[in-house]
Amino acid sequence: MNTTAKGLRTRTKEILDAVDRGEEVVVTFRGRARAKIIPIAAQARSRSVAAENPLFGIWKDDETARNVKAFVDRARAPRP
Repeated sequence: MNTTAKGLRTRTKEILDAVDRGEEVVVTFRGRARAKIIPIAAQARSRSVAAENPLFGIWKDDETARNVKAFVDRARAPRP
């Protein structure tokens, strides 16, 4: 699939859908190829920060949140 720089801005979802289907997208600017958008390998896509550690960002060092399920249950519990 080919698209222009303007098409990249206006048709982003359509382009990302094509990439999800495994297509490579070449982005042109003023008639010359400038970039290629390619799908991430399936192995790399399944691996994420959240998959490695359910607590990340500001919560990663919080000792009260080490057990994610218990922490969420406490947060969802009704207040007295």
